[in-house]
Amino acid sequence: MKAVIQRVLESDVKIDGRTVGKIGKGMMILLGVVDGDAENEADLLINKIPFLRIFEDENGKMNLSCLDTGGEILVVSQFTLCADCSHGRRPSFTKAAAPDAANALYEYFVRGLEKAGVKSVKTGKFGADMKVSLINDGPVTIILDTEQF
Repeated sequence: MKAVIQRVLESDVKIDGRTVGKIGKGMMILLGVVDGDAENEADLLINKIPFLRIFEDENGKMNLSCLDTGGEILVVSQFTLCADCSHGRRPSFTKAAAPDAANALYEYFVRGLEKAGVKSVKTGKFGADMKVSLINDGPVTIILDTEQF
């Protein structure tokens, strides 16, 4: 699994001009599910992301987690994170998990964040054409790939 985590002041996702998910201060996560991923990869991210100390403490140091600050999380599925650009100029998406398997892990991931104690977890809609807006705070952007754990 691949996750792009952005520390945000706010973020939202719209489908056909209608807001389907919106958060204030917290994290916006783009999540890509790779073919062969299973719940154990999702668990690696669930056990890492809410605890990442990327929020500033009273001294301006990144020492606090999303759980420490009561931050919210917006999760958006994004199969294009699984793109293979090693040949030619047109990305191949054959490494992305099949939609049914990817959606099941996406939903498992979202439920796992809720169980970990995240104050509020919002989502887009799996497989939809979404418009994502955010105000990146910092900017702080972290990329996680479970293949590297």
